[in-house]
Amino acid sequence: MISEAEMKVIDTNSEYFGVPTLQLMENAGKNVAEFVRNQIKDTKKNILILCGTGNNGGDGFVAARYLTQYYKVSVFLAGTEIKTSISKKNYQKLQTCDVKISTSPQDLDSLLAENDVLVDALLGTGLSGPLKEPYATIVKKINDAQKKIIISVDVPTGLGTLTAIRPDETVTFHDKKSGMTDQNSGTITIVDIGIPQEALTFVGPGELTVYYPRPAKKSHKGDNGVVLIIGGGPYIGAPALSGLAALRTGVDLVYIATPQRSWESVAAFSPNFIVKDLTQDMFTKIDIPLIEELLRKSTGVILGPGLGTAPETEEAIILLVRRIIAEKKPLVLDADAIKPVGGNLSLIKNSTTVVTPHVGEFKKLTGITLPQDLDERMTLVKEWSKKIGVTIFLKGYLDILSNGINIKQNKVHNEAMTVGGTGDVLAGIIGALLSKGVRPFEAVRVAAFLNGEAGNEAFQKKSYGLLATDIIEEIPTILKKYL
Repeated sequence: MISEAEMKVIDTNSEYFGVPTLQLMENAGKNVAEFVRNQIKDTKKNILILCGTGNNGGDGFVAARYLTQYYKVSVFLAGTEIKTSISKKNYQKLQTCDVKISTSPQDLDSLLAENDVLVDALLGTGLSGPLKEPYATIVKKINDAQKKIIISVDVPTGLGTLTAIRPDETVTFHDKKSGMTDQNSGTITIVDIGIPQEALTFVGPGELTVYYPRPAKKSHKGDNGVVLIIGGGPYIGAPALSGLAALRTGVDLVYIATPQRSWESVAAFSPNFIVKDLTQDMFTKIDIPLIEELLRKSTGVILGPGLGTAPETEEAIILLVRRIIAEKKPLVLDADAIKPVGGNLSLIKNSTTVVTPHVGEFKKLTGITLPQDLDERMTLVKEWSKKIGVTIFLKGYLDILSNGINIKQNKVHNEAMTVGGTGDVLAGIIGALLSKGVRPFEAVRVAAFLNGEAGNEAFQKKSYGLLATDIIEEIPTILKKYL
């Protein structure tokens, strides 16, 4: 069973991986027509296809085009303005066929009376709230029609509301949709509409377009994410790169808590940072009370970039992670923070934490050396995600993303992105999304595509001279392209 959101992701990613949504609609409508032909052997039966103005209606237009070869077909369009370009194209194609098309509500009663089979292509997934007019009236009339065979396309119109079509059969695409049962959908038949395997296996722009949280017009400063980054000391640039990436991903505020030796340099990277200098040249447990004040203000935390591996720092990391989890703040555990938590996995068990290891850091986290075989590697990442109860983003030639239940791969990046700092950029993007309220598994999927596509955009301009800062500067380009 698949959710509405995930189906939108798959549709968008199908286009990205080479199968246009227009082709998916053609396949869907053709499958509906073939289903009707298999069910309705008597070609003297009259068929009415009731179409909405969105893509569900477009599926109906395609089905009507095929069915006119065998039956007398009428189409009722519930509205006058078709909303999507691919539906418009199929409506134009339908007008060249031998089919009666009506848009007048006054015709509906007679159409229902004179047709034997009613195909419901009014509304698909995505309905929120009660059914609105003219659909509420149309649905009631369909349900009141006597001695009719009713077939719904993808989902029954109004599914999940008090006013829904009660079909005998539902032809659904790719998988059952959330909420569908034999009681509310009749006999359910799943058909393949040609979604490419890549759209199911790999992340793509669908994750970004569906799961990126667009700011509300009336939102205020802080409503769209406040990220706290604890990093730096031995390595000055890492927390700054994470902070810049978070800002470019669309958060409102970035706090950076960094040791004395690095705070002036980090602050100089950007006037957009709010930088808190810690008490010593490295992060230690003495600094935790200072950080707690910022923690209360934050909606997401990134811990690890550039902190170093001094024993005092690793001790402080363990104490701070315990505090972050107690405050129920979403956490990105990155770089130098991974090893000390690896010896204390109960700290993050079943929390809203994302861990971002490469292969070596995965061993520090779990004690496991990952094999080269991709399938075996995926199995282990998923198993450990489930065991710990966190989301893991394993970085590599093919990134592996899992929350222990679901798993995805990412191949959107390029070989120049091995340059130092790209992991800090990725952590900043993930932290930004978590701070905006995106759930961990969706956050890593969006971040994988956004980071990789920005890297590819930068590669077109900088070639093998690409820097981590170049990727950051292309993040808004990708947001503008897909949102």
